[in-house]
Amino acid sequence: MTIAPPAPAAPFGDPGRDALVPSADGPADWLHIARELADDLATDAALREEAGKPPLDEVARLRESGLLTLLVPAVHGGAGADWRAAYAVVRTVAAADGAVGHLLGSHYFLSYSARFFAAPDRAARVERASAAGQWYWGGGIASQEPPLMLTPAAHGYLLDGHQRYGSGVGVADRLLVRAAVPGTGEPLAVLVDPAHPGLVSGSGGDTFGQRLAAAGAVTFDSVPVGRQDVLGSLSSDDGALSPFAGLAAPTARLVSAQFCLGVAEGLLGEVREHGRTAHSPWPSLAPQPWQGNPPQDPYVLTAYGELAVAARAASALADQAVDALTRGLDRGEDLDDEECAEIAVLASAAEAAASRAAQEITSRALEAVGAPAALTRHGLDRFWRDTRTHTLREPVAHRLREVGDYFLNGAHPPFSLPA
Repeated sequence: MTIAPPAPAAPFGDPGRDALVPSADGPADWLHIARELADDLATDAALREEAGKPPLDEVARLRESGLLTLLVPAVHGGAGADWRAAYAVVRTVAAADGAVGHLLGSHYFLSYSARFFAAPDRAARVERASAAGQWYWGGGIASQEPPLMLTPAAHGYLLDGHQRYGSGVGVADRLLVRAAVPGTGEPLAVLVDPAHPGLVSGSGGDTFGQRLAAAGAVTFDSVPVGRQDVLGSLSSDDGALSPFAGLAAPTARLVSAQFCLGVAEGLLGEVREHGRTAHSPWPSLAPQPWQGNPPQDPYVLTAYGELAVAARAASALADQAVDALTRGLDRGEDLDDEECAEIAVLASAAEAAASRAAQEITSRALEAVGAPAALTRHGLDRFWRDTRTHTLREPVAHRLREVGDYFLNGAHPPFSLPA
């Protein structure tokens, strides 16, 4: 198998054009840092994915780059960037290595969740500890995941149960999980140290895509949890969460959208270079050897044109949703229910569009390449497999229903956190 070239530049504009953000040490171009990391990851992405080892080295690269603390406020020891920068970084990394992009996106959402669900002083304490320890966060607080049981004990709680799926559980320094207190059943966001012997994590290595995402099931057997590590409620009951906390759902939806767009753009960059130097894959046309002239096959040009339109349309909608979310986060506790609903619907629309575009692009782009796309040495299939693995976990049907119900009836989307 040959070594892949450096990660190609995004074929349709720069998703991180505004990602120049302040850090604790002064200005830092986080998109430039992400590109350097992406180039490094791209050189052996296909080889690493084929080996399927736990992504300990990949997480170490994220840590060394400084990207793990991107969203932590500068006063707490982080870079102090906003979600616009974080989404651009996720998209850039995912274009080079989908599994690592997924690892990073999940970390950003989970590590930021303390601001949504915990009291300000507790959130600040957690973020300071995370920055000081350079924690990588894994786990998951998905609404469809049965909550673990959190039983009161002498010095806090004991956590028991089985989580069917968690992101990065094989390499995480901390896990954020969904748990409930017996009796009330109220779901809570709980921070757990995975080093405890009562915690056993599985591996997601048997999936056909995202083999390096270190995802899998986790079993908890009387794992101790301190009272200070119970961050707050995840209840979907009306009035249980503030509109600001309700922004957790669209924030996570847009992580999913940026992942899909990144993987799709990564494949488009790869096949674009192939399309400039190869003859037509369609057997109805006589193959023409490459003689240094730009490709003129009308079927090839049409296929690439359709894929470009799909990518641009989904990207534009995602940018619009990111702008709306950023404004909502800036409003903080002044945000009202209607504003939260509008942002949630827009994020659902963006995720649905990105998911569909990624599935179309990662399938049809291989057709544009033709038979060479099946060669293992090119590693093009990993883009389709990473996308499909993600979209099977996050189907768009529910998002489309939310958009339709809001459009026809003005119904606010239910609070639902993705995997």
